[in-house]
Amino acid sequence: MESGMPLSGGQRALIRESWQRVSGSPVQHGLVLFSRLFDLDPDLLPLFQYNCKQFASPQECLSAPEFLDHIRKVMLVIDAAVNHLENLSCLEEYLCNLGKKHQAVGVKVESFSTVGESLLYMLEKCLGASFSPEMQEAWSKLYSAVVKAMQRGWETLPEGD
Repeated sequence: MESGMPLSGGQRALIRESWQRVSGSPVQHGLVLFSRLFDLDPDLLPLFQYNCKQFASPQECLSAPEFLDHIRKVMLVIDAAVNHLENLSCLEEYLCNLGKKHQAVGVKVESFSTVGESLLYMLEKCLGASFSPEMQEAWSKLYSAVVKAMQRGWETLPEGD
């Protein structure tokens, strides 16, 4: 996965250290992330349906067992990225397919910037004063690399002719 700006050793250390503090409570921290996401873009709520059931409110969605499973999966993707900081390219195919799945359910590429903003918000809320500008920059670079790989799932039209 080519990243326009590879992560420095110091940035990788900042990401690992901060993730170690957050990853022990994935659902709790994921709820912060998704609460913020729905605050920023309530129009994303209808994308989350289980058994053809529309949620009446973000709170209803955030408490649904199926949605809590989705939160766990999102946090596992972040965990995988953190665990493969030295070699993000090994996640390329997985992330590309994840992008295709998101496209299939109606997620727009533009929504990923709101998700990124929500991720940074969650990290800031959970880490408090230790969430430094350097840490924010490191996470932004990592998230950007992950999103670029997922976006390639949108762009898998056959080339040629």
